[in-house]
Amino acid sequence: MNNTEELKKIIKDLIAHYSEEEWFEFKENWYEPNALGEYISSMSNVAAMLGEKTAYLVWGVTNDTHEVVGTTFNYHQDVKNEPLEHYLSRKVSPDIGFEFVTLTMYRKRIVVLIIPAATKVPTSFDNTRYLRVGSSKVNLNKYPERESKLFDILRNGMPSLVTEKSDWQDLSFKKLFLYYEDRGITLNKKNFEHNLKLRTKDGEYNMLAQLLSDDSHIPIRVSIFRGNDKASPLYSVREFGNNCLLISLDKVIEYADVLNVLQADETNRRIARDEVALFDEDVFREAIINAFVHNKWVDGNAPMITIYSDRMEILSRGTLAPKQTMKGFYLGESVPVNQELSDVFLQLHISERSGRGVPKITKKYGKEAYEFRENSIVVKIPFFRISLNVGDKVRDNVGDKEKKLNPTRTRILEEMRNNPNVTHEQLEKLVGVGRTAIQNNISYLRNNGFIERIGSNKNGWWKVL
Repeated sequence: MNNTEELKKIIKDLIAHYSEEEWFEFKENWYEPNALGEYISSMSNVAAMLGEKTAYLVWGVTNDTHEVVGTTFNYHQDVKNEPLEHYLSRKVSPDIGFEFVTLTMYRKRIVVLIIPAATKVPTSFDNTRYLRVGSSKVNLNKYPERESKLFDILRNGMPSLVTEKSDWQDLSFKKLFLYYEDRGITLNKKNFEHNLKLRTKDGEYNMLAQLLSDDSHIPIRVSIFRGNDKASPLYSVREFGNNCLLISLDKVIEYADVLNVLQADETNRRIARDEVALFDEDVFREAIINAFVHNKWVDGNAPMITIYSDRMEILSRGTLAPKQTMKGFYLGESVPVNQELSDVFLQLHISERSGRGVPKITKKYGKEAYEFRENSIVVKIPFFRISLNVGDKVRDNVGDKEKKLNPTRTRILEEMRNNPNVTHEQLEKLVGVGRTAIQNNISYLRNNGFIERIGSNKNGWWKVL
């Protein structure tokens, strides 16, 4: 790489990451020739596994704070009377063309080791193949599954929705056709599989086809907990998967509308009272669409939606796209993880690929709304609850109030949350008590401000307050 300014931009992007990743690492003045050779092998191989073209070892940047402090590391030195670069090149196989470059950034001396990703075979040092697992260098032979995955990637390229074969080949697409028709688009029965790229190069249905088929064979669940962690009692689990992915997404969004309780805000009331939602509907929609578009579906896992007493968490599997930087992510520079699925969402106007989703979420809830874990990204949407003055006392919030309910009333609330249209007869079977007990407990819940009946007894629904 001869473009110094381009390399400086890359280093700035790496520094902008919250933490080191497997394909780049920061050092200050560290030096140990054999360990350096192992780094070249391990980072070259992990770059290939992650779809990165290049890995980077940077001297002159602190590991913890990513501050540019400069370095005294000198790669123009000998190892047993042999130049370091020659020593490493002789022991690294195949010859991947790694390169040391010296830069000046912020008036500090920086040294960058540019390590090309492995291509046809894994990169080895001193006849041993290494891999990065987290922050550790390991012998690849001790991890046969990772070794097999690396060879597969080197042979066939990075796995994607269009290259990965579906485990189910008896797929049908009636719901997909209806979904397109509802949006004024007609799919051609003869070539829709080709146009949407639903088959592998061997002619078999791929993972994208599986997701868009009448049965995706992947469960998508919304779990509701009473408290603010998973150690608290579980209210319910709603299932929205095993369907065409587009329909599953719609159903999750519809369910959120049911959960998004409108609260009466009588603070400084004059004429009409305001109604305040539990959470921002637009933010939720952006977050859930992003989770579906960028989820790592090739592993067979779906996004996970979890609701607590004080917040909602939307977890998508995987990490940022290989070409995405943290700075670019927050600026809204969209880099699709699943390009073909993103194209379908764009065609159907489910998403617009304008890049405004992340900025909209962070504008409302701040950057702390995002949590980046090792193999997932989580969006946390806090709930806004209103405390209402009653006389000289303040009513407890919903979570505190429900702690005072008996098990029957708690279960009735749970079922009403799951199904606002639930009937008395259904509640009898679900809760396991008689008609009179159901009626008496519903009366208690209504009189004490836990629920409200919207509409008529015959055609209305239950609103949990």
